[in-house]
Amino acid sequence: MNSTKGRFAPSPTGRMHLGNMFCALLSWLSAKSKGGEWLLRIEDIDPDRSRKEYAEQLIDDLCWIGLEWDGEPVFQSQRTGIYEHYFSLLQQRGLTYPCYCTRADILATQAPHESDGRVVYKGTCRHLSPQPGRRGTTRLMVTDHDIMCADGHYGEYTVNLARQVGDFIIRRKDGAWAYQLAVVIDDALMGVTEVVRGRDLLLSTPQQMYVADLLGFPIPQFIHFPLLCNSEGQRLSKRDKSLDMGCLRQNFTAGQVVGRLAFYAGLAPSPDPISPKELLPLFSWERVPREDVVVTPKV
Repeated sequence: MNSTKGRFAPSPTGRMHLGNMFCALLSWLSAKSKGGEWLLRIEDIDPDRSRKEYAEQLIDDLCWIGLEWDGEPVFQSQRTGIYEHYFSLLQQRGLTYPCYCTRADILATQAPHESDGRVVYKGTCRHLSPQPGRRGTTRLMVTDHDIMCADGHYGEYTVNLARQVGDFIIRRKDGAWAYQLAVVIDDALMGVTEVVRGRDLLLSTPQQMYVADLLGFPIPQFIHFPLLCNSEGQRLSKRDKSLDMGCLRQNFTAGQVVGRLAFYAGLAPSPDPISPKELLPLFSWERVPREDVVVTPKV
């Protein structure tokens, strides 16, 4: 039996769009082309933005397009006790600290890093004594060393978390669990061996490798892919209503949507209708482009 386990982990904060389906299709193809399993995890840990109706919609959209997952969907909102356990382990080892800085505080102390507007947290609160009665975020201390990442599509790259990221948040001020902690725990406990996602998360990989190493978890294979962008070169988001699944399902068949995605992925010479299962023998990461792809509402 093949031991590959892939996963798709959408957040139910709005209707999925073509970019989300691009991720779902590529992760499904990558796992299934190896004879592996494909899991579905609903990342609904943001209490302010997650909605049950969005979760129901995304499940229905996956079924409509022809993507079937193995086992029952996993909901992060039901795993708080698990996150609390591993969070406590990091706390007990003295690897975390409360941070009272606002984003405005951090921005005021330095210029944005590189060209994407990121700022590197300089550890302002690392050596402060806890302030009773005052709530803050919880940050994880990082060390000043290089982490080599071997991406399955973009190749090797090196990141120094101390210099390029800084101590990062693993729990929000309101108590909600941060992505970088929850995703590592879930991938490990679900047995995920392969993580397929957009290249905008390349910098998340060394952070997640770092957390996994601290918790003694195996590190999955990370494979990133180019982003689908709108006509202005911006990554598709839930704001691109003409490319969300509600609009697409009103105007196109599932085969047409999959065919267009296959064309964007370099798996088909033309955007003719096709099903995910028909794409399996055509799939290869070598055929997927590395440059971002501009799409239009005309699927």
